[in-house]
Order: sequence, then structure tokens, then C-alpha cells
Amino acid sequence: MKTSRIAIAGFGGVGRATTSLLLSRRERYREVYGTDMRLVAVCGSRSGVKSADGLEEEQLSTLEDGLSGPAFIEESGADILIEAGPSDFRTGGPGLGYLHSSLSAGRDTIVISKGALVHSGRELRALAKGSGAMLKLSGAAAAALPTFDLVEHSLKGCEVLEVDGILNATTNYLLDAMTTRGIGFEEALREAQLGGFAEADPRNDTDGWDTACKLLILANFGLGADLTMSDLTVAGIQSVTAERIEAWRGQGLVPKLVGRLWRENGAIRAEVGIRTYPLADPLANIRGKDKAIRIVTDAMGETLAIGSGKEPLATAAAALKDLEHILAVRTV
Repeated sequence: MKTSRIAIAGFGGVGRATTSLLLSRRERYREVYGTDMRLVAVCGSRSGVKSADGLEEEQLSTLEDGLSGPAFIEESGADILIEAGPSDFRTGGPGLGYLHSSLSAGRDTIVISKGALVHSGRELRALAKGSGAMLKLSGAAAAALPTFDLVEHSLKGCEVLEVDGILNATTNYLLDAMTTRGIGFEEALREAQLGGFAEADPRNDTDGWDTACKLLILANFGLGADLTMSDLTVAGIQSVTAERIEAWRGQGLVPKLVGRLWRENGAIRAEVGIRTYPLADPLANIRGKDKAIRIVTDAMGETLAIGSGKEPLATAAAALKDLEHILAVRTV
């Protein structure tokens, strides 16, 4: 039986959920892919643990200080890296160092955090191509919502003409609460924070940056564009007032924070901002924490997908979906 060795960099909520789900699925990997899956290393920002024989759940309760960083992953002998650390699209860190090291070494790499992909996407794509490493990133682009699956598999061979994506659960929850229940932004935000799915500092979501990151990743890695954040117009939901919502309601319109891609003069353009939809439009009816993407192609027309997975499990499952894609190729 083939042995695959997995390392996970980033041991916050998503990293822990990915670890637990991975360990619970080992029997599946044996039965379906003939692969003995071993978790050989886990690390956070300052500490970690590793074992060539494979780690069990009980060994992950205490990490050893100083065991962290790209060199630690290299020393573990891992065949596949899952990078699940914090994300900063302005610097690429801390994931960029892990990804650069892993792809340079030809190690298949699954990315959950968005920052490095936005900051250094062109370089990372070149590294993967040069080393032959597989670079998978479903967890970085709306997780449970199958954005990459659609463009890479379901719509393969078609030209994507336009994309509308409700890609951020927090902002969709806030706008839905403000629109359907008539509560204010601050009250809706408190609900989301108490529910555990809005950050203490929500500006990355509410200012539109999280949506912009996901849109940029889809454009560059899924559609072959070469956009940077400076190519996007980005606006959040700060300007949405009760008065504006009431005016839209009177016109039969529903506001959504949307990431949009379209083709113009042979190039792909992108923007993030408030768009309004009539009640008959499916995107007007995406409720609560749900996300959605609508893709218009030349040959297959319009395709709509809606995702509503519970976090962090949904993101962990998206990463392990990528793992199964890798196993399906590597174990042939």
C-alpha cells in the first residue's frame, strides 16, 4: 500500500478542523486510493509536533515550542502540505514562505489562506509549473461554494463571459438582516459576532477585501487572468443605510455585496461592490450566511451554485476535496 505523508501549517480553527477531518477519513483513503495516509507534522506560528510514524489526535494537544516554519515542514518528510495559517494579502505572510518552500521542492500543496495567492500568485504558479507540484486552492476561494470546480471541470471548454459572486458569508448575513428584518448595521454585526462567524474586527469583510481576494484568486488561477489588487475597484457595505434599503425596497430591489468579473476588449475586468437585484433574480434570494456564484459562458449559458456549509468544517472539507483530487492523480 502506498504511503502519503501530510503536513499541516496553521493550527487555528480551520487547521484543527482539517486535522480532525483528515484523521477521521484515513480508512476511506485506504479503501478508495490504496493509500496509508499519515499526518507527519502540524505546526502553528511558534510551535509544532511531528512524527514519521504519523500523529494521532491525542498527540496534538501539546505542541513543542520552536517547531515551526518552512524548514520544519521540510524536515518532516511530508509529500503534501496543507497551508491553513492566517492571511495577509498585503504582505503574503505568513503563508508565502511555506508555499514558496513547498512548491520549490515539488511538494503538492493545498492552500486555504488567501494572502500569498493574492500577493504572489504569478510567482507561485510558476514555481508549481517548474517543479511539477500540484497547487490546489478550493479552500481559499469560498470553500464550500464550488467556484473552481465549476470553471475547471463542469464548464471546461467554455469561455467564461461573466461572473457574479456573493462570496462572503458575513456581509451577506448583515445585508440580509438589514433588508428583511429592518435592523441596523451595528445590531446585525453584533448578532454575527455572537454567532461566531464575524470577526471582532470585521473590516476585512465589510470593506470588501475578503470578497476581492476570492475574486482575484478565481480570476487568476481559474480563468488565467493576471490581475493585481490595484486592478480592482473595491467597495464594501459601509454606505448602505436604512434610507437606501427603504428606497431599494420601494423599487423591488435587494442589495448584495458582489464580486464581479467580465470580459471587455479581450481582457478580464473585476470589481467588488453593492449590486441590486430584482426579487425574481436568484441572487436576490441568497439568505443569511449562504454564498452563491453565477457564471455565464458562451456555450453552456448560465450556471448557478449556492453554498451554505458550516464553518470551519466546510473549509476543511474543501481542502480535503483537493487532497482527494491529488490522490486520484498520484495513485493512478
